[in-house]
Amino acid sequence: MDFVPGLELSRRFYEEAVRPVITARFGDLPHTAARIGAGSEVLGFDTARSADHEWGPRLQLFLRPHDVDLGLAGVLRDELPKTFHGYPTNFASTGDEHVRVMALTDGPVFHRVDVTSLDAWFAAHLGFDPRGEVTAVDWLSTPTQTLAEATAGAVFHDGLGELAPARARLTWYPDEVWRYVLACQWRRLSQEEGFVGRCGEVGDELGSAVVAARQVRDLMRLSLLMHRRYPPYGKWLGSAFARLGCVTAPALTAALAATAWHDRERHLATAYSAVARLHNELGLTEPLDTGTRPFHDRPYQVLHAERFAEALAAGLTDLRALPFTGAVDQFADSTDLLRDRTRTRDITAALTAALTGRRPRPAARR
Repeated sequence: MDFVPGLELSRRFYEEAVRPVITARFGDLPHTAARIGAGSEVLGFDTARSADHEWGPRLQLFLRPHDVDLGLAGVLRDELPKTFHGYPTNFASTGDEHVRVMALTDGPVFHRVDVTSLDAWFAAHLGFDPRGEVTAVDWLSTPTQTLAEATAGAVFHDGLGELAPARARLTWYPDEVWRYVLACQWRRLSQEEGFVGRCGEVGDELGSAVVAARQVRDLMRLSLLMHRRYPPYGKWLGSAFARLGCVTAPALTAALAATAWHDRERHLATAYSAVARLHNELGLTEPLDTGTRPFHDRPYQVLHAERFAEALAAGLTDLRALPFTGAVDQFADSTDLLRDRTRTRDITAALTAALTGRRPRPAARR
């Protein structure tokens, strides 16, 4: 069977199988149909391999809150076809409550047409409702992977007239938040620039390579942010970065492949300068020197990326008092934390509240 991209499969499933059931049993029931949220197909990265779990003919149906209990989910369970274009519409348990796989069944279909309301979906997946005011804490407490999942994918029918405008509001950060997040990403780079050379100088090539890999990851995320793209999580970061066609890609690849710290440092220096030029092209600050230079009185070549962080921070207004910790996935990378909306909001709110008005001191030389 030829592979059908998941978004296209979901669109056909809605139009050819789900919507006819809604019309036949509930008439002109106001609803919105979409495929958003978690799933490789939402970001357009799915392949035939994706069909082994949490992939298939599935979508979300958003109803008005008072219509959610009409019994639509049960009707679909009884009336949906057991296969659609060769794919089972039944999803069997794997023993993990969060993971199901397509499987044929002789009984009722355990479908993945999620019938819910926008109120419930936004609360569960974002932790806030983008149809109302979106605060700085809302933006900063939401991982970029989650923002990407909410704004990518597709809306097949917006009968409620609310999802498309809400997604449009989340398309990209407000200018002030964007500048702040960029500043914090530059700050991350500055904190370990000198370590590639320092580790190598004492014979720790493995440690130097680990630091370089961290710098490459942060440069990739910075490049996506500069191109107004929400960086996805690790599995798809490289795929998303590749779509940018950045001139830094060869240098970053070479830095990771290098076996000697001098080569590693040289390739990173090339990438640093290229990303610095991109910063200048954005026009968010006065142009900054894009060349690398020694790390203070030590011979390691660095950009001194804190210069870019400080220049961006100087142009902030409402967020100027915040520390350089940034959005939640700039200071935390635990998957268990980042997928918990309550904890990410609590931690971000506590951090920004506790440190508001206190600027961090320049990082000490090590």
